[in-house]
Amino acid sequence: MNVTPSPPVKAASVSAALNAWFVANARDLPWRRDGFGAWGILVSEFMLQQTPVNRVIPRLEEWLARWPTPAALAAVPPSEAVRAWSSLGYPRRALWLHAAAVQITELHGGVVPSDLDELLALTGIGDYTARAVAAFAYGHRHPVVDTNTRRVIARAIAGAGEPSPPSRGRDLDAMSQLLPQSVQEAALFNAAIMELGAVVCTSRSPHCELCPIRNECAWRAADYPEYTGTRKTVQKKFEGSDRQVRGLIMAELRSTHRAVTDAEIGTLWPDPAQLQRALASLRADGLAILVQDGYTLPE
Repeated sequence: MNVTPSPPVKAASVSAALNAWFVANARDLPWRRDGFGAWGILVSEFMLQQTPVNRVIPRLEEWLARWPTPAALAAVPPSEAVRAWSSLGYPRRALWLHAAAVQITELHGGVVPSDLDELLALTGIGDYTARAVAAFAYGHRHPVVDTNTRRVIARAIAGAGEPSPPSRGRDLDAMSQLLPQSVQEAALFNAAIMELGAVVCTSRSPHCELCPIRNECAWRAADYPEYTGTRKTVQKKFEGSDRQVRGLIMAELRSTHRAVTDAEIGTLWPDPAQLQRALASLRADGLAILVQDGYTLPE
């Protein structure tokens, strides 16, 4: 999919309009407030992976009140991080965040690094998170691309109703072509285009009448053609899935500081084969540790 803005002035008009809109309409989110800090932004990015904003905010505030620095988190066992993660889902993120806190404490003097390569070397941090921390915490000029960004670019620039499957090189190049040269404006634009995709240019029922770049939008100009490309895989239902069984086992492990026996785990789900499959996957992820009397969280 070709997403090159044409003519070049379009990139400047899109970024200027989006930044002005964002300044006037951005949601008041904790990680956007002055002085929030790189550690808070890093924690928020871990929590926001596949978890809605409204579920993240209260847990984020609790987390930072308890562990306001990487060193504070690194000083407790990883089991405490997993317990505090609670219902956020995908608890491996808690283990990864704890490991990253240990690395930041031991290798970087307790300060979240600003360099992309140093961020990428931390456990659990991929390209998006590294760029988000560098851009939003330190103001560095890097293109940051998430699902919302990709959707806005696909519609406004390429005229497609949905983005093609992710491609790191193509997606970063498309965002780079729209990114303002000013460091301050670039950081603002990274946030603005994400916000537009989250609240206006949504996947379903976009609010085109409220869009600040509707007159620049190639999808609107083409009368909203239906998307005919490859679609992303639809996630399986949670009800009855291995994910649900994993969640039940994790809830049991979090509820106590003693070992949970095989007999107790056996009462959690009626299908023994699925129960054992879920337990095996938790063991493989390092979330359920086999001890003499049963299973515990990692200590």
